[in-house]
Amino acid sequence: MFAFLNTRSNDMPVAEAIAKAETGEIVLIDIREPTEIAQSGKAKGAIAIPTAALRMRADPSSPECLPELKRGKPVCVYCASGARSGMAKGMLSRMGHEVHNIGGLGHWVQAGGQLVK
Repeated sequence: MFAFLNTRSNDMPVAEAIAKAETGEIVLIDIREPTEIAQSGKAKGAIAIPTAALRMRADPSSPECLPELKRGKPVCVYCASGARSGMAKGMLSRMGHEVHNIGGLGHWVQAGGQLVK
């Protein structure tokens, strides 16, 4: 029933996501709410797309899709703990994206990733 919580086992290591975000090889998405991002900041290079707006902003068939998500680059998602990003991974996969759940913002920081406010 909660299989989405275990999606990190086959996902990209956070250190690899940090390196690829720095070189622009991936699209990094923070799916937390704006209030959460305001409190803690977000990963350097991340695009903020709250979960509620994900379908509209990330679906390549949507006129509201962000240009970064139309280029076919792998996508890495994170949230506060990894649970919501696990659900977002499934949604993005169904849209045709190659997606990796890198967990929570804490995982990013623990692996040496930078934050921006």
